[in-house]
Amino acid sequence: MPEKFGAPERAVLMVLMLANRTMPNTELNDQARLTKPGRIKLNKAGLVKTDETVKPMVHEITNEGIAWCLQDLVRGELPPRSTSHAKATFGLLKKFILHHEARGTLIEVIRSRDLESLIRSVYEDLAVEPQDWIRLARIRPRLNGAQKDEVDEALVKMMKTGTVHLAPESNTKVLTSEDHAAALRVGSEDLHLVAMEES
Repeated sequence: MPEKFGAPERAVLMVLMLANRTMPNTELNDQARLTKPGRIKLNKAGLVKTDETVKPMVHEITNEGIAWCLQDLVRGELPPRSTSHAKATFGLLKKFILHHEARGTLIEVIRSRDLESLIRSVYEDLAVEPQDWIRLARIRPRLNGAQKDEVDEALVKMMKTGTVHLAPESNTKVLTSEDHAAALRVGSEDLHLVAMEES
């Protein structure tokens, strides 16, 4: 049985697992209240990573946190007054988890997400205001390990909608090796910056 946490911490873990991205503290608290002692406990256990260098701070569930949640769902107990529908749903969920656990595909299933939605979500987390120009070098590391060619393909597709714009950095002297590696090559031009209109 995984280490026990109270209902608030369990709810936070589930919300972060379902979101499958970094989440600002203000957004998280709209769905599940994370207290400072709870945050410290989850960080110390290695289940959640919190970046306190930005305001508001942002949280992200780790693979260990996902594994904890899934074990809690399999071995945890429903509240005593749960309805028959809730019990049946919980039983089906356990079967799904055990099926993927046996095949070693649990984390892959949970981490999977529509790439375009993930790119937009990461952009929105980083942007200070709508249509802010954000470096691709800041976005790519937060896409759950998606391959560069996959991301490039998704970005080109998003550009064609007319709501996503990519541009080169005009001051090439400020470009880092990370910027060069993250650039999207279109024709003979390297694009380093992305701006998105509100969806």
